[in-house]
Amino acid sequence: MERVSASKTKKDLGKAAFQAAAILLGLMVLFPVIYCFFVSFMMPNQVQSIPPTIFPKEWTLDNYWNVMETTTIGRFMLNSLILAGASSVIRLITASFAAFAFAFYEFKGRNLLFMLCLGTVMIPSDVVLVTNYQTISQLGLVNTYIGMMSVFCVSAMNIFMMRQNFLTFSKTLQEAAYVDGCSNIRFFFKILLPTSTPVLTTVFISSFISTWNTYLWPMLVTNNPLMRTVQVGVTMLNNEDGNVYGPIMAASMMVLVPTAMIFLIFRKKIVSGMMGGAIKG
Repeated sequence: MERVSASKTKKDLGKAAFQAAAILLGLMVLFPVIYCFFVSFMMPNQVQSIPPTIFPKEWTLDNYWNVMETTTIGRFMLNSLILAGASSVIRLITASFAAFAFAFYEFKGRNLLFMLCLGTVMIPSDVVLVTNYQTISQLGLVNTYIGMMSVFCVSAMNIFMMRQNFLTFSKTLQEAAYVDGCSNIRFFFKILLPTSTPVLTTVFISSFISTWNTYLWPMLVTNNPLMRTVQVGVTMLNNEDGNVYGPIMAASMMVLVPTAMIFLIFRKKIVSGMMGGAIKG
């Protein structure tokens, strides 16, 4: 009994130590966000005080008012919403169709094409940045939503994730559907997609968040202030007087809210979708 009790005590201590370490690591990761939140409510003289302080001595909303007066933050957020939402929907369509072909169709060179598709992941985006810009410029798509969305409409990793999820689909159910006269299109829309909701949600949300946070490409293909995305718009708060840290932190918190809400609401579906696409059964 004493050995059992001692073993149980060691396990409990081990679990407690692991949880404490996880909490500590989580606080370390979240500390920049927490500090950004408090700085957004600080007065300018406190932001640059030495030694620095974490908590505001006097809470103020001046930084948020400054952001809304200095920049058209509402227009920037609308541009980012259009860019992230539309490109995510298109990416979902292209990834699901490509994954369906790679998972259910037998054709010559299928595996080679799939490996070539995955091979594009190893190509850094900066390598093709100039080429992509030249293409968009020649097509006259600078300062347009289509020009900004063009490079976000296809993702090899999303194709891989959805293909792996489709491979877990029961072959017996698939054959039964074909025996009953179900066509490929009907099977895809009526049976396969409804049973793949978790991975579809994962692809859409991950695509939305990554596109919402993108900076370089929207900045490169837009020179009209009204077409700037929110990530680019935050940089417009820089000025020569040096009192920009509070407004920049306030703008960063405003930018963070939509993606944080989406992640918190759909986090369970994201995890289930990733697990569903990681195992072939």
